[in-house]
Amino acid sequence: MANYDFLFDNLGLRGWCGEDEGGGLSSMSDLMGQAGEETEDTLWDTPFPSLDALHDSCNTIPQSRDLTRGLERGFLDIKDSLKVVVDPLTQPLSWALENALWIMQAAPWWMMIPLLMLVTWGVGRSGKLVALVAACFSFLAFIDFYDHTMQTLAIIFVCAFICVLLGVPIGIAMARNDRVQKSLIPILDMLQTLPPFVYLIPLIFLFSVTEPKLYGIAIILYAIVPVVRLTDLGIRLVDKDVIEAADAFGMTSRQKLFGVQIPLALPNIMAGVNQTIMMSLAMVVIASLVSAPGLGVLVLRGIRSLELGVGLLSGLGIVLLAIILDRVTKAALARINAEQKS
Repeated sequence: MANYDFLFDNLGLRGWCGEDEGGGLSSMSDLMGQAGEETEDTLWDTPFPSLDALHDSCNTIPQSRDLTRGLERGFLDIKDSLKVVVDPLTQPLSWALENALWIMQAAPWWMMIPLLMLVTWGVGRSGKLVALVAACFSFLAFIDFYDHTMQTLAIIFVCAFICVLLGVPIGIAMARNDRVQKSLIPILDMLQTLPPFVYLIPLIFLFSVTEPKLYGIAIILYAIVPVVRLTDLGIRLVDKDVIEAADAFGMTSRQKLFGVQIPLALPNIMAGVNQTIMMSLAMVVIASLVSAPGLGVLVLRGIRSLELGVGLLSGLGIVLLAIILDRVTKAALARINAEQKS
């Protein structure tokens, strides 16, 4: 039903639409009327003037599918040029992921599990936490999920480290310059609200599914937002009286940053690191759709093959890994808070 014929007729645009005003079939409504079907347009049935609705009355107006195809053709036209720039910049990410995966899988269990326990003790100084780490990894190894767990852990270590390495300086720049903050807030909002699957769509066109950078970039983009936001917030929440005292002692801007602002903002920064690690773990599971190894592969296998046991156990493994990472980072945050109060 062409409900917008009147618009083009009254504006004299029928010729622009490529149709003769003098006669002939000018719209779908004329065709239906000739076929013996009376069409009566009512306000209730009037659709929103979208591209498809206007196209029904004027063939010159493109349809919505023409818009989506145009976007796709435009991206494909610049794909090669974009890849020439992006590929060398992101190649170190592929090397880092490949090496981390090799190390975590090459090291025997009797070396890796005690090492993880030692790191946990160094971070949290908690015997219960060390016992929890030992029990969880032993259980995952007992059910033959050790290799997949190590793969997931390796990806999280690399991607979370890069998120912190990039996110903390960006957050500091936002805290020290209002213009930088205002320009980056919309980008962070977009990254935070985009569905995780959307990150994978353009990357699939840019990189091969065999390249680790494909899922590495998606994880970093998805997980970097919390550490950036909380670094910015933490530095901005530093007491102004403390900053005035630092100015009174004649401290330079750099001395104030590293000697006052960052130490006082460290609890907020560590909270951002905690959230970044959790979001990295969530994205690793989704990235299994584009060849990311780890426990997400087992989840995908359980869905595709309807293997209920595999899906439930791999999901339990992800939960245990999330608990470990969350407890370890919170223990580190608690130690920082205790040291600042003492």
